Amino acid sequence: MKQHVYLGIDLGAESGRVIAGIWDGGKIRLEEMHRFRNGPVHLAGTLRWDVMRLWEEIQNGLTASAKKFGDSIQSIGVDTWGVDYVLLSKSGEIIGQPYNYRDPRTEGALDAAFKVVPREEIFAHSGLQFADFNTLYQLAAHQRQSPETLQVAETFLMMPDFLNWCLSGEKAVEFTNATTTQFVDPATRGWSTELLGKFDIPTHIFPKIVAPGTALGPVRDSLRGLTGLGNVQVVAPATHDTGSAVVGVPTRHSGRANWAYISSGTWSLMGTEVQQARLGQSVLERNFTNEGGVDGTYRLLKNIMGLWLVQQMKRTFDASGTTFEYAQLVELASQAAPLRSLIDPDDARFFRPGNMPQMVREFCLETKQPVPETEGQFVRCALESLALKYGQVLGWTEEITGETCEVIHIVGGGCRNHLLNQFTADCCQRPVIAGPIEGTVLGNLLVQARSAGDVSSLDEIRSVIRDSFGDELVEFQPDPSAAARWEDAKGRFAALVSKS
Repeated sequence: MKQHVYLGIDLGAESGRVIAGIWDGGKIRLEEMHRFRNGPVHLAGTLRWDVMRLWEEIQNGLTASAKKFGDSIQSIGVDTWGVDYVLLSKSGEIIGQPYNYRDPRTEGALDAAFKVVPREEIFAHSGLQFADFNTLYQLAAHQRQSPETLQVAETFLMMPDFLNWCLSGEKAVEFTNATTTQFVDPATRGWSTELLGKFDIPTHIFPKIVAPGTALGPVRDSLRGLTGLGNVQVVAPATHDTGSAVVGVPTRHSGRANWAYISSGTWSLMGTEVQQARLGQSVLERNFTNEGGVDGTYRLLKNIMGLWLVQQMKRTFDASGTTFEYAQLVELASQAAPLRSLIDPDDARFFRPGNMPQMVREFCLETKQPVPETEGQFVRCALESLALKYGQVLGWTEEITGETCEVIHIVGGGCRNHLLNQFTADCCQRPVIAGPIEGTVLGNLLVQARSAGDVSSLDEIRSVIRDSFGDELVEFQPDPSAAARWEDAKGRFAALVSKS
């Protein structure tokens, strides 16, 4: 068959990429066309996203892709993080510089929200976990602090939907990212307008919700002129990066909840794939979430702070004049004493940008633990604490589903951290399969390929990934001799988490 090329625009908290997926009829290979930095911008005491610069970088990637692949390009798909949004006026002007979800405007948002609508009622309307950065609380803060901008807004778009509008002119919100807002009804799969009304958030601004794999239309004529692209379709994949990452898990167990995944990056998203949203009391009590997936599935998962801890440590080390590569920090951690100091990765103090080593010191002093002193001790503390959190969440997942997870798949950039992968296997006493590294963009690209008819099902997508990237997968077996040491640490960790 003629070579088909699909373009994936994959934006994360630290970087963005435009990646070409070259499909030969049986396997897919990847070629990075353009990579660029990303991150929050400080503006007058707030944290924002520089969406104009991101769009400029995306155009550079599209231009490079058009020059190389020409009319072989079939479609373009975008995935990004969740919860953040852009507002457009009636004439299509951006209203304000979009906020970053770590902006402090939502501090205390949950307590304020529960005075308006009880926690249980919000959960019934959404099935989502409670985090003060969820879009519901961002919009409530927006309404309190600058109601005049919401009054003139005509359209609300999530971050990937805004980029889809830049690409195609189509205004729609894709389902997987829509569910991160905490105002999509898990029963109707539509906007929870009743809930929004109770927070005085205007409901006319929310466009239609579309399923992953929906073709939105061709790229704008103006963009074709700028980039050299042909009459290329814009397809909404699973636009939430975790939604695409779960599609990219090379499991052989689709349709059952007897496997777990960790999409490992700035955040660790850990859970399993289920066929219906779980709305029971245990899900509410454990603060799990039901995020939309492909083919009507849900991602029953829990957000964990993730490698943000190490990223912020590295930033502090680098600022002090001692520059490290991530691989060097992992090597130093491997040489440090095991399970010496532990933290709760989800303690609120670790959420905002800042001096992470100092925050870890404070946590250890408050909990009467040895304080890390070296770079290796700090990083080992973070990685072991993450593994212990994974073990705790795995147990809760099995309680909720009634299924035993036989294997843990780790995808995303964090799957290259072999030390964390081994800690995870040892703590959970389950085999860990790490890879592919590019699980997120593979999920994005192959949902586009399915939309075009090159693959037929979610099972086939995962089969293609195994066939194309099997050599990249690395298996970590639990070390039985480490089980007792990790069991002891689980008790210490549970006590720390209950106090933090």
